[in-house]
Amino acid sequence: MPGQKTRVGRVVSTKMEKTVVVTVERQRTHRLYKKAVRRLTRFKAHDENNVCAEGDLVRIQETRPLSKDKRWRVTDVLERGVVTALPDEAGASSE
Repeated sequence: MPGQKTRVGRVVSTKMEKTVVVTVERQRTHRLYKKAVRRLTRFKAHDENNVCAEGDLVRIQETRPLSKDKRWRVTDVLERGVVTALPDEAGASSE
């Protein structure tokens, strides 16, 4: 729909039912020092079919309020995240 904001971000949490937490990064230049400053914003987004996993790159779109904190919904999964095992888990499974 026209007029609705869209953002691209990385899924950082999938612990809630039909909800994901997406981190969106933006870069601004500091007014005085002219250094590029990185800022992160976390959005709770609705994931109807629970298709997202941690590490996925997703596109979210603004929507009507769905709950106290949820005002975004996942529209596309742009890239699947890479799942890597921790070194402790990898060593324990080979024994």
